[in-house]
Amino acid sequence: MLDVVIVGAGPVGLFMGLRLLRAGHRIRILERRSTRSVRSRAIGIHPPALAALERAGVSGQLVSSGVRIKRGVAYSRGRKVAELPFSGDAAFPFILAVPQATTEKVLEDAVLEADPAAIIRGIDVQETRDDGTTVRVLAHSTSGNREFGARLVIAADGAHSSLRRLHVPDTAPRTYPDSYLMGDFPDTTGHGADAVLYLEPDGIVESFPLPAGVRRWVVRLGAPARGATAAGLAELVGARTGEVLEAAGNTMLSAFEVQSRLVRQLVHGRVVLLGDAAHEISPIGGQGMNLGWLDAAALAPIVDASLAGTEVGKALRDFERSRRKAAVRASRQAGLNMALGRPLPPAAMAARNRVFAGLLEMPGVAGVVERRFTMR
Repeated sequence: MLDVVIVGAGPVGLFMGLRLLRAGHRIRILERRSTRSVRSRAIGIHPPALAALERAGVSGQLVSSGVRIKRGVAYSRGRKVAELPFSGDAAFPFILAVPQATTEKVLEDAVLEADPAAIIRGIDVQETRDDGTTVRVLAHSTSGNREFGARLVIAADGAHSSLRRLHVPDTAPRTYPDSYLMGDFPDTTGHGADAVLYLEPDGIVESFPLPAGVRRWVVRLGAPARGATAAGLAELVGARTGEVLEAAGNTMLSAFEVQSRLVRQLVHGRVVLLGDAAHEISPIGGQGMNLGWLDAAALAPIVDASLAGTEVGKALRDFERSRRKAAVRASRQAGLNMALGRPLPPAAMAARNRVFAGLLEMPGVAGVVERRFTMR
């Protein structure tokens, strides 16, 4: 009998597993994919999440592998509009940019160092059966049906969570009129470690530094991308910003549309939903992965207490309330980020930018905006 089964070996599931292993619990992390993903969609790690990763003993490796973004700068039609420092946190006065594949490798290596048998891949979880004291996890694998028994189950299996569909089947997503195309290219901009927003009449372009002289570009589109190419993305960036990208050096290209989904109940008996399984939000602003880590950090001491025999009903209710509140706040911030990036007529864009710049010159307002962007 296991103490905990975690479904999903993405960043949130791996972090949860590491935290529980360090506390001495017997766990297994079940992952549908047979190999670790090499794609790097999520790249930003915010100060509160870095603090949680530090307590798990892995922040140092990540910081040494990433780029410290200490400020964001906004331009429009070739002119600087405003800048915002990300220096408000004493321990981590920056947002860390590190490829998701690197983050997952650091976390997975730490998990396997703690327990080489902790991660089982090629396992597709189909069902959980909770008898009030234990949970049976029923799954398929290439070798046939599998069953695992545990005292608790944590679903960290992402936006397409099979356990969310099982426990909260009627949670419909909210869709938005926003589509994006993003890609990674050699950085020839001269912007160094700055995050850059280009507030343009045809829609926003976002740009973030990555290690090894790479920069990520995200372009807001008027309709979902079909047949996207690196050359096409480079052309869009050039037309809106004047920046010239080396299409031949592209190392990642991804088109995506946006939806959000927030479940009302994260705790279902002995099954708990975490991260995107509980609250899928827009990736614009880079909050989703961080939100999942903070879910896990809040849940871990409750799991410790429960496995020690302590009654945790009230703690779970408080956890559910506070984490849903955090998800609602993050979803609203993501909505504001998307609204900021939508097209506007040139005159309206210029007027909006003047107001935006004026507000950021006010220390009190700038502090609030910095805390929102860094999730503090």
